[in-house]
Amino acid sequence: MVWPALLMFTAFGVVPLLGVLILSFTQWDGIGAINPAGLDNWQSVLSGPGLLHSIWVTFLVMALSWVFQTPMSLLIGVFLAARKRYRGFLAVLYFIPLLLSSAAIAITFSALLNPNFGLGTGLGFEWLNQDWLGQGNLALGVLIFVVSWQFIPFHSLIYQGAVRQIPTAMYEAAEIDGAGRVRKFFSITLPQLKYTIITSSTLMVVGSLTFFDLIFVLTAGGPGDATNVLALEMYKTGFMANLMGPASVIAVILVLFGLGLALLLRKLGGGGASDSQLEGA
Repeated sequence: MVWPALLMFTAFGVVPLLGVLILSFTQWDGIGAINPAGLDNWQSVLSGPGLLHSIWVTFLVMALSWVFQTPMSLLIGVFLAARKRYRGFLAVLYFIPLLLSSAAIAITFSALLNPNFGLGTGLGFEWLNQDWLGQGNLALGVLIFVVSWQFIPFHSLIYQGAVRQIPTAMYEAAEIDGAGRVRKFFSITLPQLKYTIITSSTLMVVGSLTFFDLIFVLTAGGPGDATNVLALEMYKTGFMANLMGPASVIAVILVLFGLGLALLLRKLGGGGASDSQLEGA
């Protein structure tokens, strides 16, 4: 039963990755002939000022979204884990943002935050009538909020399932010892969710490297280059400047970053993380 999955992974994972790696050493405009370029693409990309800025923005988005999403997802997941009827309804309600298209979400928030006819004008809140997407820091903050709003439900679902697998006997013993809700959360729930947090963080961190459609529609990397992440820089280089070689270099860099971060988080989980991750997730 391993062979079908191995063949699919090779055909749609390994082969395209090798193809991108080979393209990074060529000159190609996407239509004409492919010509060898040696290390020229790597030298031009690595020495270009735009790469370091895009890397900085990418890791900034990654760090801020993780800081915002993780505690919110954890708290919502723990709250929804209680087997009460109204919390089942809330779980469905919270999950709705994940079902929506990223492009549609970006268009909606762009309209809501428009300083001329957006939410501020409609409700009469003057403090909302700002150029949210026209100022660097504000645009980055809006991006983090929108990304978190969309993906917190997914990670909340992971935590919800993990909390329900914690033995109830542990909580009963804590209640006998007189522990309250806060003490039980920090002494039982949080330690038991260690590997689930690592799993969720891995998905969150590696997934943030591929943010493209939402950023492209919401800010197009602007204002200036304030929200120009690596994935967007790769698109601009490859499909707007028709430089497939340098774009392939950026793609390889993205893969290396994702692999390195995944291995780092796995290392932080310790040697026994694999079994516990599967159990917690």
